[in-house]
Amino acid sequence: MHDRTSSALADRVVIDTAAVASSERFEMWTDAVNRSFVPLRAWSADPEARAVFDGRLIAQTLGPMSVSSVAGSAVRVSRTRSEIARDDPGHIKLGVQLRGHSTIIQDGRDAVLAPGDFALYDTTRPYSLDFDSSFRMLVVMFPIEALRIDRGRLRGLTASRFSGQSGSGAIASALLRAFDGALGDGTLQNRLPLSDAVFDLVAAALGERLDSEGGVGEEARRRSLLARVELYIADHLGDAELSVSGIASAHHVSVRYLQKLFEENRDTVSGWIRERRLDAARRDLGNVAQNEQQISAIGARWGFTDAASFARAFRQQFGVSPSEFRAHAVPEH
Repeated sequence: MHDRTSSALADRVVIDTAAVASSERFEMWTDAVNRSFVPLRAWSADPEARAVFDGRLIAQTLGPMSVSSVAGSAVRVSRTRSEIARDDPGHIKLGVQLRGHSTIIQDGRDAVLAPGDFALYDTTRPYSLDFDSSFRMLVVMFPIEALRIDRGRLRGLTASRFSGQSGSGAIASALLRAFDGALGDGTLQNRLPLSDAVFDLVAAALGERLDSEGGVGEEARRRSLLARVELYIADHLGDAELSVSGIASAHHVSVRYLQKLFEENRDTVSGWIRERRLDAARRDLGNVAQNEQQISAIGARWGFTDAASFARAFRQQFGVSPSEFRAHAVPEH
């Protein structure tokens, strides 16, 4: 399966090798990885394993970075000088282990990652990733300028394991792992606060390792909290009981602090929830596969328990009623 969805918010690609014959799966997965990242070489030392290879990739743009969830059977992926000569965007990649184990090798070092751990590697120099069994990894690729760290200094940290259990690395890992769920269900929003939070927290983790910073700054913490709250809201949009107080409690902050955090950035918490729910309802109303669903049922699915209130909110947001929008988006044949 190769599905691509595009919108003003994001460009999302889904690849699943289960949709093709087993003899074509490894080549399909390798091609998807090459197109989503940079030119790479992938192989399996075991011909039998290659014959039954099972892989999946979901990729999405998020501000200046790309976020991808990559899964597969045992495989080795490398980027040699030959692939670098073909295409060298000069980007940095960050891999967060989600399932299984991996070994990342670059610049004479190797990082062995367990779930939750992450490491960085540089596309301008050769590297390899070894997965000795079934795995899933979240891979983030971005320009080095986003970290505000000189490439020469970063070179001393490539293929170095950052623990997902303590310090700044734990905070960065938690945020990145939360991306995986939102990426999988299509609710990851292409918003700068999310990418900024990632860069701030990764830079803080690097700073700790370089002894240039004592820990995570307050601004980085606030951006991380905002990003985590947005992901939490996206995951609970259909819950009619979703409330500001419940969100604050789930993140161990006061309602006042949470409201202030949102108001500093763009909106109230309730306003943000309302917009996301209306966006989700509009998406479903425009989906021909859901044309038989009652409009009130779609509204209820996204937390609008009263049909009249849903219709008013929809018209206020988009200038037309839900039924008018559906009539234009999904014409009858």
